Amino acid sequence: MALARVVSFEGVTSERVANLKSEIEGGDPPEGMPPAELMILHDPDGERSLAIVLFDNEEDYRKGDEILSAMPGPDTPGQRTSVSKYEVAVRANA
Repeated sequence: MALARVVSFEGVTSERVANLKSEIEGGDPPEGMPPAELMILHDPDGERSLAIVLFDNEEDYRKGDEILSAMPGPDTPGQRTSVSKYEVAVRANA
């Protein structure tokens, strides 16, 4: 069963999202990070963001959560306000 790590951030500027996009597209994932799918949602007017990371199983989620939770503040989109774990109930492409 797939699991999602959903993290909310405050203080996320459009400039920070553009820089983060370049860093992610041009770089490697953090060392030891299991395979995952990443989606970042951004509300530029409210300077808020959601990062959704999908993992294939519990073990990958555990490893990924540990690595991502240890990331220093400058490596994140903004100030982390919450971290939640969800089971992926439906996943489809339209």
